[in-house]
Amino acid sequence: MEDVLLSQSVAILVDGNNVERSLHSVTKNETAMINFDTLVPRLLDGRWLNRMIYFREGKNISGKLTERLHSNFHGSTVPCHKSADIPLSIKATQLAAKVDTIIILSGDSDYVELVRHLKGSGVRVEIAAVAESTAKILVDEADYFHPIVKDDWFELNKLSGKAGKAGKKMAKKSSPKRASKVRSNRSQR
Repeated sequence: MEDVLLSQSVAILVDGNNVERSLHSVTKNETAMINFDTLVPRLLDGRWLNRMIYFREGKNISGKLTERLHSNFHGSTVPCHKSADIPLSIKATQLAAKVDTIIILSGDSDYVELVRHLKGSGVRVEIAAVAESTAKILVDEADYFHPIVKDDWFELNKLSGKAGKAGKKMAKKSSPKRASKVRSNRSQR
């Protein structure tokens, strides 16, 4: 039997507020953050990353996050006036003709109609979210569900004073490494 080679172009669209709230709820820690360096390669599973866009309500998106997403995945961040639902949905419909798969990082049932629309347009739709806070109807509508698990996040400790300096050194040593072997196919726009 010959090997079957998959050649799919994937867009990853992140509802930052939803993912953050879910992580904070499950970890009981307001400093929990997604480790995109490990999560993105797992979601792609050898497929090509066409776009990665992180949507977040408000203008306060971490410059470090923006730089990290850009340098590791050619990703971008988009501050939203109110919730990310509408801007993310608009971008997903714009990308539908340019990609094979759209992965939405959110467990919000508000995306059910978007998932139905994208699937009706011939796009594979996958959801990645914290299982405990993901709407069952969203999982049922999607083509595939990727649970975000403990290996996909990290928690920062609040650092201050002398202990903070030592803690910062430890955090640098244990900080997530740059993603390896994530391929970006920028020509498939």
